[in-house]
Amino acid sequence: MRVIRPTETLADQAYNLLKEAITTGKLKAGESLPEERLAKEMGISRTPLRDALNRLDVEGLIQHQTGKPAVVEGFTKEDSLNYMELRSILEVKNIEKIISKVDEPFIKVLKENLKEQLAAIKEDNYKTFIELDRDFHLLLAQLNQNSEFRKTLHRMNTGVNRAFLILSSTVVQSAEEAYQEHEEIVDALVEKDVILARNKMIVHMNNIEKRFLNYYNKSENK
Repeated sequence: MRVIRPTETLADQAYNLLKEAITTGKLKAGESLPEERLAKEMGISRTPLRDALNRLDVEGLIQHQTGKPAVVEGFTKEDSLNYMELRSILEVKNIEKIISKVDEPFIKVLKENLKEQLAAIKEDNYKTFIELDRDFHLLLAQLNQNSEFRKTLHRMNTGVNRAFLILSSTVVQSAEEAYQEHEEIVDALVEKDVILARNKMIVHMNNIEKRFLNYYNKSENK
């Protein structure tokens, strides 16, 4: 783990370093996160480190333990599939609801997001990619006039509801495929083709599940 440089807050940098390590699988489910060792490795005090750990805890990426160091969180196959099923239903329905509201300025915003996704992949910056991936889906949700629908989609794309995708360490292997699927969704939105856009989102969500199951099956066979 590299030493912290004082360019942004120490807590932010510690958070970014730890989240990147979790995203790329350097820190694995169940791995202990002793504060004294981590603070020494990063060259910071334990106060900003604790702030970083608290943020990761809120996101569902680590788990605090009474009297023990925090550990990288794990997940169950069943819970993960349940989340993905619900999210898929919401994402597909959202596409149907928003397509009539898609305009050129909105497409421009989506394409800028895609451009940043591709840049993150080329730079092997998968922490940034996973955030841009989340932002892509949240942008689509913003056009939905149903506030409760927006709130639910936001929950499904953030925090604990999304944590298992990061914890499964599939991001590095699947980022380019996910980017291409996002690109195809945007192309369908440009054409205002609701059937095509809906089908592209179904394919994307199905592929997310396939990539997750591929990871999980490999883990079970180890």
